Amino acid sequence: MCVMKLRFTPSTLEKIERVINESGYILRYERGTFQSGFCILESRKVVVLNKFLQTEGRINTLIDLIGVLQITPDHLSQESRKVYDDVIVKSEVAS
Repeated sequence: MCVMKLRFTPSTLEKIERVINESGYILRYERGTFQSGFCILESRKVVVLNKFLQTEGRINTLIDLIGVLQITPDHLSQESRKVYDDVIVKSEVAS
């Protein structure tokens, strides 16, 4: 398996956001007092990230979230599935 190196660029952020969106979640950037950088409203499938996070912080937070959210890889587009697989592999290696 070829694992892409995740770079902290706006393009990478967009790809990871697309995985979240294709999974049926609404991703919002809002001001908040949540300390982890995000809040999940499970019953509404809404993920709220702290809008003050920089690109690197947003990417790292979304990578952490992908392992927590209920994502069905079969429902993702081919490109999003590759990103999802790469993020999951990266998460497993980091553990």
